[in-house]
Amino acid sequence: MIKIRGFPAHKKVKLFRVTVSPHRTEFVVTNYLSQDSTQATREECRVRWKIEHFHRELKQLTGVEACQCRKGPIQRNHIHCALQVWNFLRRQAVNSPLTVYEISHQPWSDFLHQQLRSPALKFSFA
Repeated sequence: MIKIRGFPAHKKVKLFRVTVSPHRTEFVVTNYLSQDSTQATREECRVRWKIEHFHRELKQLTGVEACQCRKGPIQRNHIHCALQVWNFLRRQAVNSPLTVYEISHQPWSDFLHQQLRSPALKFSFA
């Protein structure tokens, strides 16, 4: 357990040194004081990295943060549509040798025309 200069006296954190490879180590700081295992810390970082990766893909590929609507239901619809787009891109990437970023940059005009004619996902708004 360590104390960080500039933090309040009652705020303590734990520092873990995690070996990533034989030539590289990383330091992980957590305020979860009951954490005592380096392996558990490594697993926690792995899960958090997946979440960070998801957020980065969602923001960069779908424009989820570009919604300028003020009303909650419209924002929820925008977020839902962005999640649907990310889910579609992710499924395409899993079934092909391409990454999500490569798939998102492919021309989709034929696909969009086909989807506008007969959508694969049907939405019903009550």
